[in-house]
Amino acid sequence: MATRRTTRTTVQVSSDRGVFMISVAAELADMHPQTLRMYEARGLIEPQRSPKGTRLYSHKDVEKLRRIQEMTAELGMNLAGVERVLELETQLDSMSRKVKALEKRAAELKAEVERLEQLRRELRAEVVPYAKGGEIVRVADMKSFKIPVERPGE
Repeated sequence: MATRRTTRTTVQVSSDRGVFMISVAAELADMHPQTLRMYEARGLIEPQRSPKGTRLYSHKDVEKLRRIQEMTAELGMNLAGVERVLELETQLDSMSRKVKALEKRAAELKAEVERLEQLRRELRAEVVPYAKGGEIVRVADMKSFKIPVERPGE
């Protein structure tokens, strides 16, 4: 008896890549294709286009269409409200990325300050002031003084 071998090939498609035509995207989002066209006209969604001009929707587009459908059908929002929610979400995402970048930079600067502070303590420990006769003097008891320096040619 011969053994039968089957080969399975899995293709992964980026969630941003337009792969669904309007009829498939409409079905996946549970809405009429004309509704998708209206959403596109309002700027709520921007499908990619094939070389021949056919609308191509990505997985992300379908998820966004489902969210729009949820906001309008279940939450009772109008399209102006949906537009505002999407704008605010975009702003929130942008600000979140900026906050993360600033937090990362703050952590880097804090580490650098700690490194420099440690270096300062090490260098300060090496500097020991001496009085005449080789006596050690506390820094608090020291008076400021100047050392004249003569340079040749002056």
